[in-house]
Amino acid sequence: MQFPRFVELKRRDRTTDEASSEEEVGNETTPDEQLEQLHLVLRRQLAQELLARVKQCSPAFFERLVVQLLVAMGYGGSVADAGKAVGRSGDDGIDGIIKQDRLGLDNIYFQAKRWERTVPSEVVRTFHGSLALQRASRGVIITTSDFSSSAIETAKALGNIVLIDGNTLAGFMIEYNVGVTVAARYEVKRVDREFFAEG
Repeated sequence: MQFPRFVELKRRDRTTDEASSEEEVGNETTPDEQLEQLHLVLRRQLAQELLARVKQCSPAFFERLVVQLLVAMGYGGSVADAGKAVGRSGDDGIDGIIKQDRLGLDNIYFQAKRWERTVPSEVVRTFHGSLALQRASRGVIITTSDFSSSAIETAKALGNIVLIDGNTLAGFMIEYNVGVTVAARYEVKRVDREFFAEG
């Protein structure tokens, strides 16, 4: 302790130890919180992998995938009678049609864009024109990429077109089990307080 340099090093070590213990206390999380964080990380990774796989598929496969997803979300009935992919040359910008309900009282027309680049507002306006030709009241544009801010504003202004970007698409696929399978299932159990209540 008689050497000033030694005293300085000891003081620095003590300060570093105190700072790291404070950081550990501040970062303490419960096992439930850790599990929730890990679940979010796994879901984010799955969404990225899913979107990458979808982008590798053919446009025709993507159109069929969209029909399956919309059916899984509750539109129509089964894939056989609820919707169909019609994308082809001369389809007037309509890639598929799906019944809004099981009775088929109204149809939803969709356009599937398996793109890397951002979808511009022109695509939204052209699709709106295609809906008018079909005398359709509602439409959905689904893309593997994203939409420009002007495309989003155009869709809001028109009011009858819903835009689904790549991240939202992957989220829906996970939520409705389209293109994914359960790899593992864990149950978190807690003490049943009512069971132990006496009297």
